Amino acid sequence: MYIKTKKSLLSKRFRTFYPVVIDVETAGFNPITDALLEIGVVTLKMNSYGWLKIDKKIHFHIKPFEGSLIHKEALSFNKIDPFNPFRGAISEKQMLKEIFTIIYQGIKKYECSKAIIVAHNANFDHNFIMAASHRTKSINNPFHSFATFDTASLSGLTVGQTVLSKACRAMGLSFDNNQAHSALYDTLKTANLFCKIVNLWKKIGGWPITNRKIKKS
Repeated sequence: MYIKTKKSLLSKRFRTFYPVVIDVETAGFNPITDALLEIGVVTLKMNSYGWLKIDKKIHFHIKPFEGSLIHKEALSFNKIDPFNPFRGAISEKQMLKEIFTIIYQGIKKYECSKAIIVAHNANFDHNFIMAASHRTKSINNPFHSFATFDTASLSGLTVGQTVLSKACRAMGLSFDNNQAHSALYDTLKTANLFCKIVNLWKKIGGWPITNRKIKKS
């Protein structure tokens, strides 16, 4: 029997963690020295039947922090011009303030204790968010300090694919390679993939966990 309130469902599903899907585009691989250039954020919700869905979508272009390194090979890969005046970029501090405010609203609404980053190869995105939070002295960081949900690992388990585009297609989701490496596009695809995997687990009877006896092979 399912719990009726969607607040309790989302809170109970992930051990009181509030899942937030994130993708970052950067000017390199080092979160301490290399610029954070773009971020996409998708928050999630759960309906009264326990199905996970996309809730809010947030997207920012970010100004390189003072003294940051910008590697040409990274820019040729993600096609970002950090100094284009039409980007509408904001500072890391402003970006984190706006994102953290929305996340805390979700934590309160769904009665969760802390946010947890969901991302594809999540360690990369988590490290850049934590480094930016440290740089800007953001004392109200809502994210777990080390735990993440990695959709590369989850999709590897579910469909045997770890590349985002291949995992999406294996799960019946469309993926346009021409739009890839846009933070918002990749975040939306990662969010859809995560929801699909979580909902599939529920559909086949994996949540709530039952006490059914499993036959030994």
